[in-house]
Amino acid sequence: MDNSKKTLFDKVWDAHVVEAIPDGPQIIYIDKHLIHEVTSPQAFAELEARNLEVFRPKQIVATADHNVPTLNQEEPIRDELSRNQVEQLTENCKKNNIELFGLGHQYQGIVHIIAPELGITQPGMSIVCGDSHTSTHGAFGAIAFGIGTSQVAQVFASQCLLLNKPESMRITVNGKLNDNVQPKDVILYIISKIGTDGGTGYFCEYAGNVFEEMSMEGRMTICNMSIEMGARGGMIAPDQTTFDYVKGKTFAPEGEEWADKLAYWETLKTDEGAVFDKELIFNASDIFPMITYGTNPGMGISVNEAIPVPQNESEEKALKYMGLKAGQEVSGIKVQHVFIGSCTNARIEDFRSAAQYIKGKNKSENVKALIVPGSQQVVKQIYEEGLDKIFSDAGFQIRQPGCSACLAMNDDKIPEGEYCVSTSNRNFEGRQGQGARTILASPLTAAKAAIEGRISAFESLN
Repeated sequence: MDNSKKTLFDKVWDAHVVEAIPDGPQIIYIDKHLIHEVTSPQAFAELEARNLEVFRPKQIVATADHNVPTLNQEEPIRDELSRNQVEQLTENCKKNNIELFGLGHQYQGIVHIIAPELGITQPGMSIVCGDSHTSTHGAFGAIAFGIGTSQVAQVFASQCLLLNKPESMRITVNGKLNDNVQPKDVILYIISKIGTDGGTGYFCEYAGNVFEEMSMEGRMTICNMSIEMGARGGMIAPDQTTFDYVKGKTFAPEGEEWADKLAYWETLKTDEGAVFDKELIFNASDIFPMITYGTNPGMGISVNEAIPVPQNESEEKALKYMGLKAGQEVSGIKVQHVFIGSCTNARIEDFRSAAQYIKGKNKSENVKALIVPGSQQVVKQIYEEGLDKIFSDAGFQIRQPGCSACLAMNDDKIPEGEYCVSTSNRNFEGRQGQGARTILASPLTAAKAAIEGRISAFESLN
């Protein structure tokens, strides 16, 4: 084996090694540390208890997203726990000289949406956050992963982490996608085939023309859900699409610095002949619009299929919770809620595709449909492009930015026993509210369910 040939993951990881213990863990330097109100308070408290200061506050970006209400954000937060956490974040950031995009700020939004859209996320970086879906940023050819609270404190204190290097995996998808298949369908298909533990212990690179032809928004959706197959993170090699997206963003490099960085970014691709610890290959033509039918993201099928026979006790339990039966056609599932939002699918492209389908139609009177933008910038785009009128005319409610119904925060909960077609990333028991039944889908499939009041296959978009 030629050890001089490196994968994209090797190149970015190795560039951040401060010190390595032979056959042991390595000290990795962290370029950007993203924080929010849920996993940072305990870490700040640990620093204070040990009389330590935040080492490099300028490399930290903070926002309020998980606990924020998506209605009346200008008013005090009613829920006491949510209010306390948001206030604590504000206080901690002020005390430690950390920039905060809090409620009312023009850049406030979901942490994994604002960092890319502002140009904070860049190729070749190491990025961490006390949030499992930090893998989103790997869409730029960055090493990005979620960390626990004690590790958040480590990064605060040293801007480094002690880690064992994960193994490498490549998932290749080539070919032409079927009609109405969105990036969310591609990743749900992959997870349905390899399971929620198929990527455990690996950092995954996505390769092949399907990912190369995707927009940055689509690539972020793919990498966002890497964690749902157990992977430490996901990456896509940066290319012209990436560079065009980053250029001109608020915090992107300019002038000579841009030229220098671009020259480096262009080297960030897997060398021909580099060896991965695991390789998986799929055909684009096998992928159709997908939904989940169980209580983990691996229990997925295309909208053309019937509910499969459970293979074990866990799957039987999942079907019982979901109120579904083996052999049942998915078109028989009537839905009461649709949620288009979350760090997986709350970017402007997601709302454009939903609006394109919805235009001129009315939602089913039996469905409560929420549009929850991922950031204040996305809100601005929705109104500037007139998408708000399309959604309002069809009976959808547009909310303010936040994690919202993805994790049942504040008033954005799904009632027990009711179905929600959701563009979020997790369908665990109780994720969207106690007893709530979550069906994961793409923005397009979710929009269709809202109009028809049920899950259905696509005949055509006309």
